Order: sequence, then C-alpha cells, then structure tokens
Amino acid sequence: MDLRRRLVGYLGALLGGLLVVAVAIHLQSLRGDLDAEVAASTHLVDILVAASQPGTTAEQVQALLRDAPLRHISIEATAQPPAERSWLAALLAPEAARPTPRTVHIGGQTLYIAANPDSEIDERLDDTVRLCITLLLYSGATLLVAWWAAHRALSPVRELEAGLQRLARGEETARLPAFALREFSRVAGAIDVLAAALGSARAAQRQLARQLIEVQEAERKTLARELHDEMGQTLTAIGITTAYLERHAGQLSGEQLAECARELRRDVRTSGLQLRAMLGQLRPHGLEAGGLAGALRELVGNWQQRGTGIEFRLDLTGALPELDEAASLALYRVVQEALTNVVRHSGARHCRVGVARQAAVLRVSIEDDGRGLPTERPAHQGGLLGMVERLDMVGGSLQVAGAPGRGLQLQVSLPLKEEETKEEEQDDPHHSG
Repeated sequence: MDLRRRLVGYLGALLGGLLVVAVAIHLQSLRGDLDAEVAASTHLVDILVAASQPGTTAEQVQALLRDAPLRHISIEATAQPPAERSWLAALLAPEAARPTPRTVHIGGQTLYIAANPDSEIDERLDDTVRLCITLLLYSGATLLVAWWAAHRALSPVRELEAGLQRLARGEETARLPAFALREFSRVAGAIDVLAAALGSARAAQRQLARQLIEVQEAERKTLARELHDEMGQTLTAIGITTAYLERHAGQLSGEQLAECARELRRDVRTSGLQLRAMLGQLRPHGLEAGGLAGALRELVGNWQQRGTGIEFRLDLTGALPELDEAASLALYRVVQEALTNVVRHSGARHCRVGVARQAAVLRVSIEDDGRGLPTERPAHQGGLLGMVERLDMVGGSLQVAGAPGRGLQLQVSLPLKEEETKEEEQDDPHHSG
C-alpha cells in the first residue's frame, strides 16, 4: 500500500465515524425538540381547559402559567404592556413589529395571548450551539487523526535517516528494515544501491592507496637499482680514471693525458644521459612549455630502443593544443602506464599510440595485438583504475575495448578548455574566424 491510500483510508474512516456521530447528535436533538413541543402543547391545553372550568380564579391560571414555559407564544392572565424586543430579535428581524397581545375570553377568565419570537430564537440558538460544538469536535478529531496518520506514515523516515548515518560512519550496509509503504521501499532500494556504490568506491580507494604504495616502492627500487648498476659503475670508472691521473700525473705524456680526459668526458656524458633518463621517468621534461608531443616521442622512442621485441609507433595527427601542466602530465602518465602494461602483460608484437584533436576533444589511443584482458578480471582494476582516477582529476575519461586473444584498445578522451580551443583556432591558418 502506498502513502496516499493509507492517508485517504485513515481520513475516510474518520469522516465516516464523525458522520455517524453527527447523525446521532442530530437525532438526539430532534427527539428533545419533539418532547419539548409535546410538553408545551399539553401544557397549553391544560391551561385552556383550566381557564374554561367554572370557579377557576385568575391566581390558579397564573400558577399554571408559571409551572412550565410555552413554545412560540406567551399567555398572561392579566393585561401586560407589550414586551420589549430583545436585541437579538431586533437584529434578526428588524422590520418585524412588536407582537400585540390578543384578548381571549374562556369561561370566566380573560387571557392575553401574544406571539413570542424569543422562544424560536432560543431554540435556534440551542441548535447553533450544538452545531458549533459538533463542528469543533469534528475539526479537532480530524486534526488529531491527520497528525497521527502522518506521524505513523512518516515514521520510516527515522529508519532511513539512521541508515544514512550508518553509511556516513563507514558501515558497509544501511541495514534498513522492510517497509510496508511503496514509496519508502523505493527509497530504501535506492539507498541500498547507493550503499553498494559507496562500498565499491571505498574498496577502489583502498585498492588505489595500496597500489600507490606499491608503485612508490617499485619506483624507489628501480631508481636504487639503476643508480647502483648504471650510474654507480660510471662513477666508479670516473673515480678510477681520476685516481690514475692523481698517481701518475708527473709521468704521463700529453697523449696519455688526452686519452684520460676523453675517457672522463665519455663517462660524464654517459652519467648525464643516465641521469636524464632517470629524471624523465620521475618527471618528463618540457611539459610546462607545451612539449607534450616531444615528451611522447621520447617516451615511445625509449621503449623502441630497449629491445623488448615489440614494435612501437607514435602517430601524431596535426599540432597538439597547449594543455595546462596537470592535463599534460595526466596524459603522459596514462600513456606511460599503458606502454608499461603492454611490455609486462600483453605479449604483443605491435603497439600503436595515436594522438589527435577532434573538435573540442583531444583523443589518445593505445592499441596492441596482444592477449588482451582476461575474462575473469574486471575492466578497471590495478593500473587501469589508476588511469581512470588520474584522468578523472583533469576531466578526462577512459574506455577499454578488446577481447581475450584480440589485443587491447584504450581510448582516452580529454575535453579541451575554451581558451585552449580558441588558441588552436587562432593558430590554424585555415580558420576563417
């Protein structure tokens, strides 16, 4: 049952009950009016009969008149001046004349009979008071039932709030009970979906944190190994050469000194190249000056020269727009991670990196002909998840395509900012403005 039907049901039952109460009050009032009308008529007959009896005195008739009130008329045994109209009678019937008594002779008595509008007004006032009391009770009961129905119907909101608070505290599920109302069941279902998405996001965050730590440790190991194996050997050779010069400086000929100098220059050049390669891995040079294309060429060229058995190719279509440092670094790191994954996991023989600008979007594709992703592995995991997070920080997106045994295709899309698009249009000689 939904909330609307429940509220309508509660209010309908209340209205039905109040209608029954109103009818009962009206019937009870009608019964009282009938009893009063019959009593007044009977008393009037008794007065007329007593007045018509011989020997009845005016005092006896007056005593009968004091025993019970009459309805709609007044009877006096003695002549009375016309009664003053009440303020209510003057208000309700301002044009009506004052009632004039009529003289009636019955037996030996003279009675003065006149219409009494105050009696009718009193009866109407009594009916009005009963009606107002009924309406007040009716309105009060309606408000109470409406408040109770709303309170009862909306009580699941507290459960929903408690469930959201549990999610905010870091619990895996909201632990919501089953709700009878359809609206709250839908909200609870949406909260369960939100909890699942939040749990996945937290799991991905933890995985990214672990991966970041692993990448940092791996980079430190690689840097330490390269410093030891490559630059360490070169520096050792430089040290040996300088020590030789120090010991035999007075005995060496000019040719021998020149040979030692050439060896030192060669070793220093080698050390510089090694240092530049390490710095390029830590942070590519030239991105701040809009050199993304040059950095990508150097990156692909370095992989091509390493003899991995994979043929790397870079296709640059047109001039690249000048991106800000964050976007350039994000694209570079994504391509770097993708090529590293190709070498480590793909078993491919060819790998192509394509970069092209399409309207207001810069697209980068990394394609290989390797084994692709395994079917049991989620598409966005490990290095791919890091790529997605890195691109998301600069407004980009990543799409993964391919099947086992058919290679892997990564499609990177990075929307260009308005100023980057304007600069590209200004630099385009064919742009007509």
